[in-house]
This record gives sequence, structure tokens and C-alpha cells, in this order.
Amino acid sequence: RLTLTNLISLHKCADSGVKFFSGTATYRTTFGVDANSLAPGRRPWLDLGRVAVIAELRVNGRELGTLWKPPFRVEITGVAQPGRNELEVRVTNLLVNRLIGDEELPAENEYDSRTRAILRLPDWFKEGRPKPLGGRTTFATWHYFAKGDPLVESGLLGPVRLMTSARRL
Repeated sequence: RLTLTNLISLHKCADSGVKFFSGTATYRTTFGVDANSLAPGRRPWLDLGRVAVIAELRVNGRELGTLWKPPFRVEITGVAQPGRNELEVRVTNLLVNRLIGDEELPAENEYDSRTRAILRLPDWFKEGRPKPLGGRTTFATWHYFAKGDPLVESGLLGPVRLMTSARRL
């Protein structure tokens, strides 16, 4: 669990569990909607700003879809209410930072220096058993990244804005 006062890329956090996180992070907050934004002829929108990589959106418990490319924006007409509203954004990132983070730990497998392919599959893998606990979080048959490779942006980067459009006749 992490409480952010400002939206930042997870890769900038000091905690290695956050910095190298791969998976889905859930962001929750509340926001206010002025009744004027919901008047006839007006349509409220939530703009998430920048997202790395895919966002699932819920307002007041209602699922509004998955956003996978800019603009990360969704209309909230019929879902938003005057006053306080609840927002939940689930952001799924890439595996890159986790793979780079695991390079901070001792090697568990050997890879061909030319092809970068694993030289021998571990017994637990060949036997269909779970990866043993401890050590690295990930297992890959290719050596994609090295310790110190640059991390990529991750999470809800924002700024998150409430916007209103109006029909002009």
C-alpha cells in the first residue's frame, strides 16, 4: 500500500517494491462535480492525462471501460452526480521494470551471451512446478535487460482533470 499526495511515475519511488512493480495498481480518490456541469446540453468528462500503460475506470462503482491509448478520456454523463463522486482507476503497466529490478539480485539461470537465450530450463519449470520462493520475482527464457538499464514510466501520471463540454446551437 502506498499513499501518494501527487501523481508520479512508480519508477521514481524510492521503495524497490514500488519502483520495480509490475502488475495492476489501483488509485482511488473522490472529486466534486458542480451541478452546472450536469445541466442539460452539458457533458462531463474525466481526462486521466498520461497513463503508463492501460487504465480501467470506475466512477461511483460503475465500470466505464478500459482506456489503452491517448486520449485517456471518458464521458461520465449519467454516472457523475452533483457533489462528491468516487473515482477508481486501475492501471496495468509493463513487465520491463520488474525484469530490470530482478537484475539487482543474483542470477538464477545462465544465458547464451550471443543469443541471450536460456542455456538450460530449470527442473521446476520442466516438471510444471511453481517457481521456488525467494530470489527473483520473474522467470524468463531470454535475458532481455541488465542491471542499471533505464526504467520506464509506470502508473497513472496525470494530470487528472474534470472537463465539461457544451452543445452550441
